Amino acid sequence: MKILGIETSCDETAAAVVEDGCKILSNEIASQVEIHARYGGIVPEVASRQHTLSIIPIIAAAMTKAHVDWSDIDAIAVTYGPGLAGSLLTGVNTAKAISLGRGLPLIGINHLEGHMYANWLTDKTPEFPLVCLIVSGGHSDLVLMRGHGDYALLGRTRDDAAGEAFDKAARLLGLGYPGGPVIEKAALQGKDNVALPKARIKDSHDFSFSGVKTALLRLVEEKKIINANDAAASFQNTVVETLVGKTVSVALEYEVKQILLAGGVAANKALRQSLTAHSPLPVIIPPMTLCTDNAAMIAACAYYKSQSGYKSDLSLDVVPGLKLA
Repeated sequence: MKILGIETSCDETAAAVVEDGCKILSNEIASQVEIHARYGGIVPEVASRQHTLSIIPIIAAAMTKAHVDWSDIDAIAVTYGPGLAGSLLTGVNTAKAISLGRGLPLIGINHLEGHMYANWLTDKTPEFPLVCLIVSGGHSDLVLMRGHGDYALLGRTRDDAAGEAFDKAARLLGLGYPGGPVIEKAALQGKDNVALPKARIKDSHDFSFSGVKTALLRLVEEKKIINANDAAASFQNTVVETLVGKTVSVALEYEVKQILLAGGVAANKALRQSLTAHSPLPVIIPPMTLCTDNAAMIAACAYYKSQSGYKSDLSLDVVPGLKLA
């Protein structure tokens, strides 16, 4: 079964063709990073306009790369939330038009669910039950997966998501945008010698990163940051230790078989290495290209949902605040 996936939830215009939920035939992405870098963050209106320019060429590129035509495609999968409303609309309306015009089944996918299914595109097959840590610019969630489509949200951020915290820290330190990569680069040249707090929420699996961000802000305001690289290293280590500690604790409590890592922040090497080193359980992490927003993960997720008979109709609408569980 070959599924064309479309992803436009934020600032990446992506299309991919995936076979049987595990074999990537193509995975094309048009990035807007350079466009938004001049503003220090994503401008929703700019993002949605850029999607309208890129969506048809990127779909054509994905089809060409996969060596398929429309007669080979069995379904269309598209992200319908969460994300930026204008960006989501471009992908959803394009997918609905193709579904109607070609008579192909339409499968609406939750963007967060898609991130989890990036792990089914690796050379390791996840085993249930498992815990997945989803970390991105807008989310820091701990999800228990008991089976395909069977989820329970165990923990989430109460304020800033990990990726959002990285963006704000990078801005405070004058390192640029996007925050994750520039913090990681600076941290390689620094030492973890700046004292920063770790939020401990009693009797909860939730995260909180506003405290460490505020502590960094106070140090910057009081001119106590002497070396930005050291501050970056300390900030990154504080966030990573918090994420890893909570994830391992939850996995052991729920007696799962594996831990999965997903989302844009999963591309952070320090996080990848720390989770692998400190987990007593097997850890599956997608390759870097499948951590950030992409359409292959959307198509992979759609395959497993289709096996249970799930499909959407042309009334599918975008849900910017869509929840996972």
